[in-house]
Amino acid sequence: MRRSEFERAVSDEFGARGGPVLNDLVLTSLGDRTASEAMEAGLPPKDIWLALCVEMDVAPERRYGAGRLEPKGR
Repeated sequence: MRRSEFERAVSDEFGARGGPVLNDLVLTSLGDRTASEAMEAGLPPKDIWLALCVEMDVAPERRYGAGRLEPKGR
């Protein structure tokens, strides 16, 4: 997952709450960091996304591949 995919996934899943979720929610599984702090520390976006999903109880079917653009037509 690229950072742009991560940002799209957060926006799609949390909407206007995305900013506070990234900046205020402390994720124990990421060393007691917020998602923003984890990103600044260089943790992989996919790991951060999955930690957010667990903490926010995102349905499993919306966790994997979220934020990816639709494939281009050939």
